[in-house]
Amino acid sequence: MRIQQLVPPLGSELADALQQIGIKTDTDLLLAHDPLTIFAKLPAGHGVTLQQFRDLLAQVLELAAAPSVYGDKLLEQEMKRQEDIYADDMLLGVPEVDALLGGFNPPRVIELSGDSGSGKTALALQVALRHLTRTANTSVLWIDSGGEFSPERVALLLEQLEGPSSATALERLQVSLAFDIEAAHEVLEAVRQALSAANDTEEPYDSAHASPVTRCIVIDNITSLLGPTLSATSSQGHAIMTTFMRQLRAFADSFSLTILVINTSTRVGPRNPHAMNTEAVFETGRKPGLGPSFTFMTDATLWLARRSRDEREGEADSTMHTAEVFRSRLTRSKTWAQFKIRNGLLVSA
Repeated sequence: MRIQQLVPPLGSELADALQQIGIKTDTDLLLAHDPLTIFAKLPAGHGVTLQQFRDLLAQVLELAAAPSVYGDKLLEQEMKRQEDIYADDMLLGVPEVDALLGGFNPPRVIELSGDSGSGKTALALQVALRHLTRTANTSVLWIDSGGEFSPERVALLLEQLEGPSSATALERLQVSLAFDIEAAHEVLEAVRQALSAANDTEEPYDSAHASPVTRCIVIDNITSLLGPTLSATSSQGHAIMTTFMRQLRAFADSFSLTILVINTSTRVGPRNPHAMNTEAVFETGRKPGLGPSFTFMTDATLWLARRSRDEREGEADSTMHTAEVFRSRLTRSKTWAQFKIRNGLLVSA
């Protein structure tokens, strides 16, 4: 940190004198040279005694050091936080689909991909709302990159989900618009600061009286944020994508979050309409968007598909879908399950 930015600040005359001899940061002052050597190089007439200079070094050292905390208190806070996290109900509520990844408990970054109408947003919304209706002091952040978030859809789904905390579920669902990657960074940074402030408090953690803590983040959809930066003639877009996904991974690990990123689909072979996806259990000519490397930037890729009309069975007011694990670090890949969507609610097939 630059010496002039220290809080509380040093005297302006002394800070100017240090800059004249090349001491501009706290690292320069503490580590670059022996303190007596630095004091001897100060210009004449600086008006600082050797004892005052030593007091200054002690002040800068205190400001530059990380705050101290007792290990037993850190352990107690972390154990309590983990207990509350594992008590969270981060499930879809469809046993066959939950079994594919062992639920959606944090810390995880999960990619939901598929064609339009395959149930990506419906699945993410049900995981989020079901969690909110069953857990009182948590919140969910929904980052909408296309301005397509539907409050009516949320209200309809909430009527079908029952839980002890249903009355306050909508108050704890936060929706933010982010039409480009810079706006998404700003939203996530605000959440990071809030979570960091909550973790840094010296008050004993009490889940019954604490403010709602973000436990899940949904990005719908990430293709709109990262797709415009990708180019076949430049690697800059890929670097932006890699950096952003690494930040999400670190975010999930640091604050024990479940992060669901919704990705659209594209043709397997743009110039060959008959090309098929060899990674899929069910025959399809589609694959997740954002290129082949994106799937390795998440913990798992869950591919959703709506079954064709002649394959569907059952009620006329429902549609049949499949969820398939393309790749996973958490469980086996190439596993799948069927489910139905009835009035916006995902249920067992």
